[in-house]
Amino acid sequence: MEKRKLFGNGLKEQLLASARDRAYRFLMAGGTVRGVIVHGTRMINEMRANHELGILETMVLGRAYLGVCLMTAEMKGIDRIALKIACSGPIAGLVAEGNAFGEIRGYLYQVPIPVERPLNDFDLSSFFGAGVVSVTHHMTGAKDPFTGQVALKYGNIALDLANYYLESEQIPTAINLSIQLNRKGDVIGAGGLMLQVMPNVDEGIVPGLESDVSDMPSLGKAFAEEKDPQEIVNSHFRAYEPRFIGDRRIEFLCHCSREKLKSFLSLMPANELEDILENGPFPLEVRCHNCNTPYEFNQYQIGNIYEKRMAGRSQRR
Repeated sequence: MEKRKLFGNGLKEQLLASARDRAYRFLMAGGTVRGVIVHGTRMINEMRANHELGILETMVLGRAYLGVCLMTAEMKGIDRIALKIACSGPIAGLVAEGNAFGEIRGYLYQVPIPVERPLNDFDLSSFFGAGVVSVTHHMTGAKDPFTGQVALKYGNIALDLANYYLESEQIPTAINLSIQLNRKGDVIGAGGLMLQVMPNVDEGIVPGLESDVSDMPSLGKAFAEEKDPQEIVNSHFRAYEPRFIGDRRIEFLCHCSREKLKSFLSLMPANELEDILENGPFPLEVRCHNCNTPYEFNQYQIGNIYEKRMAGRSQRR
């Protein structure tokens, strides 16, 4: 993977921005409520730069990235998760993946997203339409991955992920996702919060928790003002006595490589490789869907791939 350079930041500022991107886990109400708060401003900026996204595309994919950060916070080992949304609206769909190391990647099905009229607000439900939310868990030691699926009910990633947890995993959940932009359209703050109640929770506190999450100030705005994630939780949920139990980095990161893309090309039908070899264009550019990193292959390299493919076919005969 190759990350695009973010202009306007010196090395010191970039390092500080990367250090601030973290997911913090906490417990409240005597351990009967678990939560995660994510600071992801740098991650969303890097995602936007690599995928060359406009404001609308950044809001859609950025919220998915933040949501996956929250969903992976409890993971360990080599666990990973994939969120997939397929829908009938102009967005068409998206994929966002994350693992236990806090590495997030993913892409939109359609860039740019078609827009017939200017955006008046950030209610994006009309851009989603009808659809399906799928969440696939790849768990350490499990023989096969598990996929849960629910209807796209709200056209709002935060609400639809909360609905997924309620319907598919029977866990009452509240999620808040926020991205703040300045007048130039630059991302200056991005973050997310998730609260989940455990089976032994006092049901009497649930309505208050839901109200508190709804009344939260914009996390994107708070992080743009350089407010501390832990201080936000301690202040806003003081009545529930939050206790932080861990934190870790989060990062826009993809493990694609030239060798992996070469392997992908070697699996193409022989006649398609032959057509590329004869007609080009060269250098052939292949981009990773998940991070938009381009990899170039010249005619000689494609020729080697084609020859090895044909040699393999001869041996199988």
